[in-house]
Amino acid sequence: MADYDLAIIGGGLNGVSVARDAAGRGLRVILLEQGDLGSAASSASPRLIHGDLAVLERRAFLRVRTALAERDTWLRIAPHLVRPMRFAIPAHSDERPPWLLRFALLLYDRLASRSRLPASVTVDVTHHPIGNALKRPFGTAFEYSDCVVDDSRLVVAHAVDAAERGADIRTGARCVRADRLDVWRLAVIDRGHRRVVTARALANASGAWTASVAETILRMPPPETSTIQIGQIVVRRLFDIDNVYVFQHADRQLIFASPYERDFTLLGTVGHAFKGDPAAVAMAAADVAYLCDAANRYFRERVEPSDVIRTVAGANMVWDRSGRARAWDGAMTFDARRGKAPLLTIFGGDVTTARLRAERAVSNLTPFYPMSPRWSARTPLPGGDFAWAQFDDEVDRARARWRFLDEAEAQRLVSAYGTRIVAVLGEAKSRADLGPAFGPHLTGAEVRYLMQKEWARFPDDVLWRRTKLGLTMAPAEREALTTFMATAAS
Repeated sequence: MADYDLAIIGGGLNGVSVARDAAGRGLRVILLEQGDLGSAASSASPRLIHGDLAVLERRAFLRVRTALAERDTWLRIAPHLVRPMRFAIPAHSDERPPWLLRFALLLYDRLASRSRLPASVTVDVTHHPIGNALKRPFGTAFEYSDCVVDDSRLVVAHAVDAAERGADIRTGARCVRADRLDVWRLAVIDRGHRRVVTARALANASGAWTASVAETILRMPPPETSTIQIGQIVVRRLFDIDNVYVFQHADRQLIFASPYERDFTLLGTVGHAFKGDPAAVAMAAADVAYLCDAANRYFRERVEPSDVIRTVAGANMVWDRSGRARAWDGAMTFDARRGKAPLLTIFGGDVTTARLRAERAVSNLTPFYPMSPRWSARTPLPGGDFAWAQFDDEVDRARARWRFLDEAEAQRLVSAYGTRIVAVLGEAKSRADLGPAFGPHLTGAEVRYLMQKEWARFPDDVLWRRTKLGLTMAPAEREALTTFMATAAS
């Protein structure tokens, strides 16, 4: 008998989504991630949960409708990680005409007909806060509803849920060989120790490594794919309102400017074909300049490449047929031959449709296992057991219970952990009860929780994925965190 029903290679969003779905249907699951969860493209997404106006422009109406339905599902199951926001598109005289934008947004509203989010409206920016940060020539903007998401925390939440449903989540575990018989026999280097794992089925969810895993580890022809790189930049906060700006660049690409970690703005995305090592993705100077130019077409306050605080880049595999890569769809293939254990390959796609993509992928295994029906659209992720409209109430409850929290701290913690904030703060009555402080917001209690419950092993796991506090943490505080984690892990 095999050790597991399903082994998964890759701990990005696709991998952990498959692990959660499969574990929730009763399968014995092991997930192998060579580094940290969500450490590649899954932490470099545009951080949007949306129907995607660019896809609407390509007349992919069914895809947009499906994505908008998934947007509502995310609000229901992850109200702490997914937040509704108003998006504003200033009308630029050199780009799409205002009537076309208005028509597109009316169609967008229609495709999201069951949504509880506000419909689109036309805004006179000369008398609206949206216009405060914009150059004077802009007189009209169009406002509509979509959502933003903490992408890296979404990955971790899926892994936590999968583990609580019985999945074995192994980070720092690299599969170096996979032999396909009537079961899969995997050779794994798990934090320096070699072990052998057997599984009745295997899922290759290794993202930008999909082709190389197929060739070198599974020893079979890789799928027909291309690799693309996407990138964003982080700059100082460029506007005071809680909106996302959508800018039309000169090449007709849509660029998003989003509030980011209270004091910053995230500008993105820029994407293009990529060749090279996916572990060494970096934004080129031309990509940084491209995003700065997009912002400077609209914002009064100029953004120069020297103002960039951090770049965020990742590479992912996309389906490639007839030479046309489609980054937004994602892809899945399933191979089940007589006498050979099943192989599932899943890669690419955006955050919005990740849950549905995993659900469909796992459903391919139905003929091979007795399993429960589809369930993930109805069940909240850990900490998400409250209505999205009650987010502010959760913040108020946190401040009432832990009176030493200020508004910003409470919002950050509820955004990260939802109702599971109690697992982080416990019965603390004061800041002193939370152990050492690493800067004004990160405490020893939170770091211990992240190490014990969320597979954080190194400072970067905490500072750039479980939180984004690396943006503001001083070097001395990082050194103290490094020492603390080394001591706590020993």
